[in-house]
Amino acid sequence: MHASLRLTVALLACAAVGLASSGPIAPAVQENKLGRGASEPKFNWSKAVEQSFFFLTFQHAFRLTQEKTVDQLGGPFFKDYWRSAKNLGGWEDGDSMFTNYVAHPMQGAVSGYIQIQNDPRGAALVFGASDKQYWKSRLRATAFAALYSTQFELGLYSEASIGNVGMRPGTMGYVDLVMTPMGGLGWMVGEDALDRFVVEPMERKWQNRPLTRFLRIAFSPTRSFANVLRFEKPWKRDGRQ
Repeated sequence: MHASLRLTVALLACAAVGLASSGPIAPAVQENKLGRGASEPKFNWSKAVEQSFFFLTFQHAFRLTQEKTVDQLGGPFFKDYWRSAKNLGGWEDGDSMFTNYVAHPMQGAVSGYIQIQNDPRGAALVFGASDKQYWKSRLRATAFAALYSTQFELGLYSEASIGNVGMRPGTMGYVDLVMTPMGGLGWMVGEDALDRFVVEPMERKWQNRPLTRFLRIAFSPTRSFANVLRFEKPWKRDGRQ
């Protein structure tokens, strides 16, 4: 889908946002455990839903620039929506390899980071290959990404309802429902690992604020986009002062 390509461009465009603004950035050693005696904080569902709605609206706004989407907006809403959604079947959906196996995993990573940044148990965690808390956090994010993907594909505010993707046989498959959360997990873990083993050492070595911001955005484009969805600077890192 052309909208997915535009999403990818928008993620990369975060690198141009606000590099000249002020404010200290200092790398910090992060702990992956709650302090002793601290009560476990709760996931902020209201903020997560709000940010997910922004993301959905952003994606559908791009889809509405497509001629094929606009052409299918007429007709009875619920009847056409149901006809579209019930055509789900098979693996492929007619989209390109890039859309299915790159853009959709990036979508899964953005929605996964929405979960992470609203979950005090996981927001400040850093990559740890043997850290159970880290993997529990990222699996929770993957489950959230699966919910987001299902809504994006089949919900009332979805491709099936806006533009009736799936009405034509062969345009609605399981590939996106699987690759968005599972590919998103791989993408998140990759960005987390790069952040810990590439970006943080560079921050400590050079102590250069504009370079630090650029590196955080360039090596973590989907996290940067998720930050923008909560109206934060794209280079923000929870747990780093």
